[in-house]
Amino acid sequence: MGGPSSQGGQPLAGGGPTSLFILSEDNIIRKYTRFIIEWPPFEYAVLLTIIANCVVLALEEHLPHGDKTILAQKLEKTEAYFLGIFCVEASLKILALGFVMHKHSYLRNIWNIMDFFVVVTGFITLFPQKGPEVDLRTLRAIRVLRPLKLVSGIPILKSIIKAMAPLLQIGLLVLFAIVIFAIIGLEFYSGALHRSCYSLEDISQIVKEGEFPTPCNADNDTIAPTGAYVCNSSDSTCIEQWEGPNFGITSFDNIGFAMLTVFQCITMEGWTAILYWTNDALGSTFNWIYFVPLIVLGSFFMLNLVLGVLSGEFAKEREKVENRQEFLKLRRQQQLEKELNGYVEWICKAGRGVLVLFRLVHVKRVPVRTATFRFSIPHTAHDSHN
Repeated sequence: MGGPSSQGGQPLAGGGPTSLFILSEDNIIRKYTRFIIEWPPFEYAVLLTIIANCVVLALEEHLPHGDKTILAQKLEKTEAYFLGIFCVEASLKILALGFVMHKHSYLRNIWNIMDFFVVVTGFITLFPQKGPEVDLRTLRAIRVLRPLKLVSGIPILKSIIKAMAPLLQIGLLVLFAIVIFAIIGLEFYSGALHRSCYSLEDISQIVKEGEFPTPCNADNDTIAPTGAYVCNSSDSTCIEQWEGPNFGITSFDNIGFAMLTVFQCITMEGWTAILYWTNDALGSTFNWIYFVPLIVLGSFFMLNLVLGVLSGEFAKEREKVENRQEFLKLRRQQQLEKELNGYVEWICKAGRGVLVLFRLVHVKRVPVRTATFRFSIPHTAHDSHN
């Protein structure tokens, strides 16, 4: 797992011309605030605070009639401390980055918008409640957004979120396939799963072959389709007044239930039961024409396509992180080489100056003070010219 990173990968140095129309980029306050929010111990401290806040939220226990346990009362007192830390973090980032007017400012980042919203609503809940019609305490539920701050601080989590974006197109493709198969199911199976065998003695009593009722075919044995379930004519009859399997949820009566049933089939969770129910209701002769393409295209192809796209996006994000690390490493090496070249050049200039001074003193017999004065004039002029 990677370490924290500042502002979702955006460079903090490009904070804009001024912050809050007051602090320029060269302002000492802005420089120090930028240094603080880029300082790794500060980032880790914020992450530890978020984790501690998550633990506190998980330990809360609410009782009826607004009663609270002793532990809940103690944990509630920590709310002000967490809110204060998050407020300090937001204030430092606003001073360093600016508020909203320029590029890479605080509110130009979606995660910072969420943080700012959580901080503001947290302060609202601290206000005294006036009147029974105003219940500001319901805003405390917004605290559940605080664990999402971890996403902006951990690079691998941000990579996962970024990889979700291309899944929108695949999701639309899967939705289109579900709608198509749902419409076909409406034409074939609408109302077919509401017929079941009812007792001739008590017409309201369903005759069960097993633990649960079974759909049936209303035709007699001679003309019923192959594979259809036909009621025993001596003690039961097939009537369309049953609510259907799974309390009527598994059906093709409308587009909503049909899409839900198709989605259940492509997830391959209990799809064989739906296949057998439709076989009992309409027969198995042509039923495979619907379910075989549904499983092959929907489950084997489209869902695996989602996994393939997700895996590819993860690989791309990992490659981006590796390339960025290589770029930063190369930039550090270039900076080091530049500094070393500067030192070497300075040493060479100093060596040439010492050699000239040596020749003036020992060869031409010039006094040391005069030789030093003669050497310093062109050397200083040369430096000032450069």
